[in-house]
Amino acid sequence: MTSSGTAVVTLPADNQILITREFDAPARLVWKAWTTPELIKRWWAGERGEVTSVEVDLRVGGRWRNVMIADGGFEVAFHGEYREIVEHERIVSTEVYEGLPDASSLNTLTLVERDGRTTLTVLAEYPSKELRDGHLESGMEGGMQESLDRLEQVAASLG
Repeated sequence: MTSSGTAVVTLPADNQILITREFDAPARLVWKAWTTPELIKRWWAGERGEVTSVEVDLRVGGRWRNVMIADGGFEVAFHGEYREIVEHERIVSTEVYEGLPDASSLNTLTLVERDGRTTLTVLAEYPSKELRDGHLESGMEGGMQESLDRLEQVAASLG
């Protein structure tokens, strides 16, 4: 049973966004769906377009890049570099929206499993409050909710 639209967004500091969501899937499957290119293609765009390219070099110093054609026909791309990886538990990476490359963030993904369910948190830290607020005002929450709903469906389908 998926829990649609249940991600909670909070602002723990002036330059931070914290996203928290529980998944009805074990951490190893959420991890697999988060880090496997063929699986990322199934959830990353949410309901907003089609993922056309996913690159994952899952190692410290490795890079990632996701590209989609959004509804309306324009390309949206993000990329970053992995800074820390603890398999099935934690990924720290940069995230750069290629349409606004100065608005990068440092994202810490954490997965905590309890009784076969996984709590995912993503803490995004920005260089300034203005950049954080710009990301919030971009409509990111709606797309993020859709993407995380699909992520849960993909992870649960692997079990």
